[in-house]
Amino acid sequence: MTDSLSVPTATSFREITVDVLDARRRELNAQLAAGGKKISYTHLIGYAIARAARELPVMTQAFRDVDGKPHRFDPHAVNLGLAVDVEKKDGSHALVVPVIKHAEGMDFATFHATYEALVDKARTNKLVPDDFAGATITLTNPGTIGTVASVPRLMKGQGSIIATGAIRTIGGMKVMTISSTYDHRIIQGAESGLFLRRLDDLLQGADGFYGSVFESLGISGLGARDSGIGTATGRALPSPEPLTPSPDLKHVAAAMALVKAIRNFGHMAARLDPLGADPPGDPALDPGPLGLTPEIMARIPADLLRIYVPGRTLAEAYPRLQETYCGTIAYEVEHIGSHQERLWLRQVIESGEHRKPLTPERKRKLLARLTAVETLERFLHKAYLGQKRFSIEGLDTLVPMLDETIELAGTSGARRVVLGMAHRGRLNVLAHVVGLPYETIFAEFEGGRHVEGTLTPEGGTGDVKYHHGADGVYQTAAG
Repeated sequence: MTDSLSVPTATSFREITVDVLDARRRELNAQLAAGGKKISYTHLIGYAIARAARELPVMTQAFRDVDGKPHRFDPHAVNLGLAVDVEKKDGSHALVVPVIKHAEGMDFATFHATYEALVDKARTNKLVPDDFAGATITLTNPGTIGTVASVPRLMKGQGSIIATGAIRTIGGMKVMTISSTYDHRIIQGAESGLFLRRLDDLLQGADGFYGSVFESLGISGLGARDSGIGTATGRALPSPEPLTPSPDLKHVAAAMALVKAIRNFGHMAARLDPLGADPPGDPALDPGPLGLTPEIMARIPADLLRIYVPGRTLAEAYPRLQETYCGTIAYEVEHIGSHQERLWLRQVIESGEHRKPLTPERKRKLLARLTAVETLERFLHKAYLGQKRFSIEGLDTLVPMLDETIELAGTSGARRVVLGMAHRGRLNVLAHVVGLPYETIFAEFEGGRHVEGTLTPEGGTGDVKYHHGADGVYQTAAG
């Protein structure tokens, strides 16, 4: 382990969806249950690592010092080390790393059998020195104990170590973070990134990955129909007959199109004008042209549409979708490139979890806060007309937003908050959040007193009077 300190490493991270991996694993285990076999996530991930490293062998290459000169060593083999946690008789734990040699040439059945044999030997303390020799790339799985992502140590003589994190749910999808820690003298960041991308592709079913797994185990199933064309042996799979369109199928498709239109163009119908002007709207938001009458919408279950507003049917959910996307807040999130982020935002927006109603007392406090903000702005504008300042106009809610942020920070145990901000609205924040007295601010405008020491002992930049900093005490609701 001490030798690993001499290896200069870098790490790449990639967050992948594991819905396909989870579904294929469940399908495999359902068919293998009768025979007593069980496939784990790590079995499939390890096999995918061997496949990806076979295609990108640089990940297994290592640095060697020969007669004081650096050399790149190519083992021409994917010898996959497996980090196995072993519990000793006294209850303590130890980490051992047996090696699956030449994993690049194995089918999944052979890989699985070798994997299980090594793990069994590790847990029964029957490993021999040869079982530990020759690793060129290692797999470790700290996700089993809840670790989301990690940067493990890379041992001398290896090219990289791959770590898998805990599977978690974001936006209704299962995701996992995979890291690749590599010897930066041999492997470049782009190569590590390409390796993780290829690993991701395989776990999504590219190039008949799951088809080869099913075939090697001698079973059939949906897993044989991967995203790739045909199976690993190149044999084309028969295409299923297309469904005959039925009225119900057409109505569900129309409902999905309506939901998509609301998410994409609902902001066009949002009521944002404080003067009450009608929004432009969009024809795609009308269910009529799609043939969706109230009676038909009442027959379509809402759970088929993957929406998060309340309602058992589309008829019940549709008004709530309109209220959410065409109300007084406009949402545009469908352009975001990350699928996971889009799903998470849809869930948060449609569930309404971020729009908790305010009590009458909170409303009065908020009105008083905004009134104080507006009053200061109006006074400065009238009393010091022509003097340089940057109004908070249009950003009035910044002050109550900062109030909420500081309240949450205080509840979580924070005792000190440091704010850094640009010009716009700075005076109002100094007065109402930091607590700088009005008199101090007015004196700067009037030029009648020198207050630099009050604003900040270290002085300021000098070009704008309220570039000076300030300290204050903020009293939270909890005291």
